[in-house]
Amino acid sequence: MFYRPSEGHGLPHNPFNAIVTPRPIGWISTRGADGSENLAPYSFFNAVAYTPPQVMFASTSAKEDRGDTKDSVANIRDTGVFCVNIVEYAMRDAMNQSSGAWAKETDEFDLAGIERAPCETVACSRVARAPASLECKLTQIVQLPGEANFAVFGEVTGVHMRDDCIVDGLFDILKFNPLTRLGYKDYAVIRETFSLNRPGQS
Repeated sequence: MFYRPSEGHGLPHNPFNAIVTPRPIGWISTRGADGSENLAPYSFFNAVAYTPPQVMFASTSAKEDRGDTKDSVANIRDTGVFCVNIVEYAMRDAMNQSSGAWAKETDEFDLAGIERAPCETVACSRVARAPASLECKLTQIVQLPGEANFAVFGEVTGVHMRDDCIVDGLFDILKFNPLTRLGYKDYAVIRETFSLNRPGQS
């Protein structure tokens, strides 16, 4: 099968998200200029550079009470900071609860019963029991082609790792089993890993 996205795929559901999988989930916490807090998951998320460490996530829809975007991007525009919380399998239901198109006054930490903790280098909260959290300073917001498509880039200014996830000096993802996003309504969990040496490595 071949299709041009501009002409449609002819399938019951768009296959694009099912093709680009699995995708890590960035659970983005922000604080508005008025002090209100927001927590929302984004599966268009990844690390993009080592030195300095940088990440990005993309928001692809808008809410009526936020104009051309959603709460996360609106808050980051106002404050210039955010935090990426890594989602473990055990927190899948809380993450899903926070994904709704809630009113901007809604605090998803409270809504989903998620314990919060203060960040160290930026002015917002983080998910207290997340396996890891990346505190970020905004570097740029890029408007992408298409309505309400914004890519947010940030430099990581602080890193939290849960102590039980560090084994023999390594951050061990099998201690918490990362949740990943697939297509449609589907998710996957990582329960197995293997290693490969690049050519020339020993």
